[in-house]
Amino acid sequence: QVQLVESGGGLVRTGDALKLSCVTSGRTSSTYTMGWFRQSPGKEREFVAAISWSGGSTEYADSVKDRFTISRVYAENTVYLQMDSLKPEDTAVYYCAADFQSPWTWSTRGELGTGGVWGQGTQVTVSS
Repeated sequence: QVQLVESGGGLVRTGDALKLSCVTSGRTSSTYTMGWFRQSPGKEREFVAAISWSGGSTEYADSVKDRFTISRVYAENTVYLQMDSLKPEDTAVYYCAADFQSPWTWSTRGELGTGGVWGQGTQVTVSS
């Protein structure tokens, strides 16, 4: 079973940037789609971004498109989420995730498939 550990969250101001990291360990699979979801208080968890196992396909939620960039470095077993021009509405717990669905499926279904794996989450707070 693969384990996911996120880091990089914190408290920032509107317009600042943060870079989240997700390190995979355990029974890792290079064919996993990797990505990020987030959950704000009182709201359901929502899709943010995903990247295919090859890195050749990415998907983003409309709310973060052109501000967030997802990438993966196989040699480091790490997926990154670069978040620029942060807004107060980006405040949430960000969860790293992995499964075998395509990034497009993640963006349209908004959830993981059977056997999907979640990290423990990292808090991002953007003050106005």
